[in-house]
Amino acid sequence: MYRVTEIVEFCYGHRLLRYQGKCAHLHGHNGRVEIELAAPSLDDQSMVADFSDIGRVVKGFIDQHLDHRMLLHRDDPLVPVLRQHDEPVFLMDSDPTAEAIARLIYEQAAAHGLKVSAVRLWETPTSVAAYAPAR
Repeated sequence: MYRVTEIVEFCYGHRLLRYQGKCAHLHGHNGRVEIELAAPSLDDQSMVADFSDIGRVVKGFIDQHLDHRMLLHRDDPLVPVLRQHDEPVFLMDSDPTAEAIARLIYEQAAAHGLKVSAVRLWETPTSVAAYAPAR
């Protein structure tokens, strides 16, 4: 199996409604996402995928929807307040945990035809969450 990984860095804020502890409060991260693609054979260019194509799809989505935004559960009571002040928010159906963000990025990349095998989101230099579909 051949594998390639593209890395995208971005900044985001969030808070977790269903969490007891520091992460229940608004805070931010300098995130690093690793998008891994896999294929049993190489394409006609001798690649799993062109790194620039991976970056265009994934970085494009992150730049447009996640970078420098507050990621919040759609039921978060701060959503109307932030919107009233024209603050950029991205709403999720679940708490915006590192695990949920990794899955979101996985699904976006896969929806664009990328052969994604896993997405890893480094929330801090020592904490990483990953998503890969069950096989």
